[in-house]
Amino acid sequence: MNLNVVNRELCVGEIQITGVTTSSLFLVGDADTIQLASTFDTPPESLIIGPFVPLPSEDENGET
Repeated sequence: MNLNVVNRELCVGEIQITGVTTSSLFLVGDADTIQLASTFDTPPESLIIGPFVPLPSEDENGET
């Protein structure tokens, strides 16, 4: 596989994040190396999931 990357100027005006997962990565730009790891050592019987908090709804203008 051949991969050709051309780095040019990057301009980010605004970033709006409304929610993330328990394990996430948010990156703007480039990086030489990214290494992510996640472990979960809680027994399944002690895990309680819910109730979930709903994300805010957006109006017609894209605002919360």
